[in-house]
Amino acid sequence: MRFRLTPRETSFYDMFSASADNIVTGSKLLMELLGADASARAEIAERMRAAEHAGDDATHAIFHQLNSSFITPFDREDIYNLASSLDDIMDFMEEAVDLVVLYNIEELPKGVEQQIEVLARAAELTAEAMPSLRTMDNLTEYWIEVNRLENQADQIHRKLLAHLFNGKYDAIEVLKLKQIVDVLEEAADAFEHVANTVETIAVKES
Repeated sequence: MRFRLTPRETSFYDMFSASADNIVTGSKLLMELLGADASARAEIAERMRAAEHAGDDATHAIFHQLNSSFITPFDREDIYNLASSLDDIMDFMEEAVDLVVLYNIEELPKGVEQQIEVLARAAELTAEAMPSLRTMDNLTEYWIEVNRLENQADQIHRKLLAHLFNGKYDAIEVLKLKQIVDVLEEAADAFEHVANTVETIAVKES
């Protein structure tokens, strides 16, 4: 890590960790959605909405700190990209839950649980990685594993699309379910964006 003569604003680390911890909360709500009947989903969606609002607050706090800090722990552009990508994850997860409720989906197609399991694992890894931004130690395995999970998510997504278009569902139901699985895939992509940003930061700081 390169030597610095100036002090750095360290509160960013805590804010990134808080944002990532909130994503873990969101991933647990997604898991809860899988086992819930239609009557319980609205309440889960409400809690997910509250978590998404908490995520927005965390992102705004990072942006405010960025705008008011003279010295930052790493490049401002990277701080912005990391905060934005973390926020995107939460937005996509909340959107997926909201669509399930709005579309009155009675049963999610087989394979969605695998998508959500991948997201839950990526959320755990991301939350574990954020505190390591202070030292940039032991992060290589994090971004390698998240990239592997994103590749796995791609495969699951393709299989889900093939299942949806096999003629079992009517056209309207296909459109509804495809939108949900596409949004979950976007969440997986956003986890990869976070990991790629962390890798960029680590390379710059080495």
